[in-house]
Amino acid sequence: MPKKVLICGAGGFIGGHLTKYFLEQNDYQIVCADIKPLESWFQLFEQNKNYSLDLKNYDSCLKVTEGVDYIFNMACNMGGMGFIENNKAECMLSVLINTNLLRASVENKVSKYLFSSSACVYNAEKQKETFVKGLREIDAYPAEPEDGYGWEKLFSERMCRHFTEDFGLETRVIRYHNVYGPMGTYDGGREKAPAALCRKIISAKIKKDKSIEIWGDGEQTRSFMYIDDCIEGTMKVFNSKYSDVFNVGSEEQVSINQLANYIEDIANIKIGKKYLLDKPKGVRGRSSDNSFVKDKIGWDTKTSLKEGLKKTYEWIYKEITSNPNNNKFTKSY
Repeated sequence: MPKKVLICGAGGFIGGHLTKYFLEQNDYQIVCADIKPLESWFQLFEQNKNYSLDLKNYDSCLKVTEGVDYIFNMACNMGGMGFIENNKAECMLSVLINTNLLRASVENKVSKYLFSSSACVYNAEKQKETFVKGLREIDAYPAEPEDGYGWEKLFSERMCRHFTEDFGLETRVIRYHNVYGPMGTYDGGREKAPAALCRKIISAKIKKDKSIEIWGDGEQTRSFMYIDDCIEGTMKVFNSKYSDVFNVGSEEQVSINQLANYIEDIANIKIGKKYLLDKPKGVRGRSSDNSFVKDKIGWDTKTSLKEGLKKTYEWIYKEITSNPNNNKFTKSY
């Protein structure tokens, strides 16, 4: 009998790619859930059992977890820095999704549960300089995460730990670091830096604009992980014997200015930069230290930033120029 997998947040970026991965394995029953209407899912596969419902509701969680063996909880209310800085309460309400999914998992005897956490849980004191030392899993404590979104993720990590201790539910927790790639939002307020800069540079090239806007001074640093590496890392952690929290991210740290320059090279254009110093910009520097996940599980990224950006740029360019009326990747839900 094939195992039944539930992917929560399946209408979103990582969830959509994860759903595609499981379909390609040809040996799973797949159930998908997301709050968005089905026509707005980034990737919709009609052969699956697809639900459009609100997982903050416990009854909804009971419904979708019935008979399920494995759960991948990718569902949350989130976006780029502009969104999470201005919607802290909305971000924190996602704690209801994880809490009620965990409760329903125990009730419906789910075998294994994966929670998608974030690098936003890390202590802000360790992220005050550019090109910082990579963050290790132990660096989340003492706790001083990103306000709102980071606190929700850190609390939900603890919920997973205590549901394992108290109820025997096998859990896995991954801290993702800035995932990017095709088939994700690139406009509308929830997009992250790689997609936003690809869109801005494509627009400037088409309209022959002389400059693009950069939030902050552009010297803030991040690491960015391509979606294919993300899915591989996710499955490596899920299938491992370890219940530890793991980083799944890239150690290739760049400034936002460098990121923009890489995309300019792909677009074969040079363009000026207008710096908006009053816009949300987050911590000064953040990157992953993958030592623990390399040692325990043997996973590391394979896709260079330049390689992943090229694929992302080409997809966004095609969307903008060939599918101008397709707004599923530009709406803000």
